[in-house]
Amino acid sequence: MNGLVLVIITASVYALAYRFYGAFIAAKVLAFDENRTTPAYRLENGYDYVPTNKWVLFGHHFAAIAGAGPLVGPVLAAQFGYLPGALWILIGAVLAGAVHDMVILFASVRHDGSSIIDITRKEVGKVSGVATAIAVLLIIIITLAGLSLVVVNALYNSPWGTFTVAATIPIAIFMGIYMKWIRPDDVKGATIIGVTFLILSVVAGPYIEHTALARYLTFSQKEMTVILASYGFIAAVLPVWLLLVPRDYLSTYMKLGVMLLLAIGVIIVNPEIRMPAVTQFVAGGGPIIPGKVWPYVFITIACGAISGFHSLVSSGTTPKMIKNEKDILPIAYGAMLAEGFVAMMALIAATSLIPADYFAINVSPEVFQKLGMKVVDLPVLSQLVGENVAGRPGGAVTLGVGMTFIFSKIPFLEHLSAYLYHFVILFEALFILTTIDAGTRIGRYLLQEAGEAIYKPLGDRNWWPGIIFTSFLISFAWGYLVYTGNISTIWPLFGTSNQLLAAIALALGTTVIIKKGKPQYMWITLIPFIFMATTTLYAAYLNIVTNYLPKGNMLLVVLSITIILLAIIIIIDSVVKWYGWLKKGKLTKEAIKASVFN
Repeated sequence: MNGLVLVIITASVYALAYRFYGAFIAAKVLAFDENRTTPAYRLENGYDYVPTNKWVLFGHHFAAIAGAGPLVGPVLAAQFGYLPGALWILIGAVLAGAVHDMVILFASVRHDGSSIIDITRKEVGKVSGVATAIAVLLIIIITLAGLSLVVVNALYNSPWGTFTVAATIPIAIFMGIYMKWIRPDDVKGATIIGVTFLILSVVAGPYIEHTALARYLTFSQKEMTVILASYGFIAAVLPVWLLLVPRDYLSTYMKLGVMLLLAIGVIIVNPEIRMPAVTQFVAGGGPIIPGKVWPYVFITIACGAISGFHSLVSSGTTPKMIKNEKDILPIAYGAMLAEGFVAMMALIAATSLIPADYFAINVSPEVFQKLGMKVVDLPVLSQLVGENVAGRPGGAVTLGVGMTFIFSKIPFLEHLSAYLYHFVILFEALFILTTIDAGTRIGRYLLQEAGEAIYKPLGDRNWWPGIIFTSFLISFAWGYLVYTGNISTIWPLFGTSNQLLAAIALALGTTVIIKKGKPQYMWITLIPFIFMATTTLYAAYLNIVTNYLPKGNMLLVVLSITIILLAIIIIIDSVVKWYGWLKKGKLTKEAIKASVFN
């Protein structure tokens, strides 16, 4: 198998899916109304509710949903061979992930930009609403803390990386001011300015590292954690048009740009996929992921095919800025397919390495020795990138080495291999950071909604004391977990909790379709809901009995059981309501007609 074949298959499948399946859902199932006034206009406040250009909003949405998952997940899942991961990235993104994102975005737009918590409470009931609120708040804090750890580890003691990532902040602020006041809606001009300065900041990074400025850009892990949490707070407080949206839009050029360059590199080099289609570890006992291919390949790939975190973005920042309902298709369905393409590129980069070298990077030397394998190109690869890459688990280094290996086969890039490797590591940090800033703002929205029941003014999106307090609270919560280091022990919980959130969101999506009076189409969310719920609950159970309990980690056991029980409550409550609506006729024609979904 050659990498080029996978690139062609992925591009073809996604193009056809967007043109036919995505368009079918948009026209026949959800029936977008382009003449309907969206919340961005109806509730416009220049702060959270801001009508935003379709492509700028696509950039924000893609940057917000595309975190570590599509980069790291497929790399780790390559342990099972290239075929299981490739199939799930193709099938899952088309039939589950993109549908999940589009239905939830539609539901939130029709609910004035409300969160998945508020929509569930109104459409399913109070029980599911409370359970969803607790589950989502737990999951978002775990997610933000886990993702932040990756960024902290990438940027501490790295003046080059810190400079380039930090430079995106003033560049984005200037872009926001430019499009708001200097040249309103001049997206093209702002893009040229922003991308030019972004390229300059990337090029200047290595030189900054050897100047007197480097000492002011070198921070310890603890210091970097405080800086990152402070940035999250600022991004959650400032108007979306000033920092968050232009920075995410700018980052999208780097994200998609690097992946497009990798695709071009694959076309030019046409690397051979060295990993077999299926390895012996599909039956379990793997050195990276100890479980079997089912359910663990689905949990490991996560965001590359479907992610519950996407439902928070689709019912968080994006629905408050969308100008026209018809834009939901490219922004939601399209962005998920773009993320799937990123995941496939990451899989190709990882599987282009010789299997022995792949495992030598992703496990400790002690574990690798027990595998009975011998490295082949690893010494050359280490020399190529300028550092010893053996025993560097987690997926990030493997992706960096794999991408550098492909780029180095292009003659005029070979002497830049060390630079390319460090650039890819930086790119991964920037990739993840855009999820953190959007996620923190979404966490603020959720806290405001939940806090309204305790103190009503907290629910007022224009009340500054509430905005500042809830932004500080969510930033402090995940920042504290990163600072103390405790979150590193519950990273495995992120995979299962994130996918359980996807199942919860798909259950809500099924409710949306039923209440729209189109139960004949409920299969588009019901089938992926059943699969995700079954797979993820089983994976969560296995994590408890085979991983957490044997290690005596009761914190993970308690958190896992809590999230499992909350998910089961929501699932049972939803199924009971569906039965009542469909079999007992409790959902009248008048109720369907009066629904916000019609």
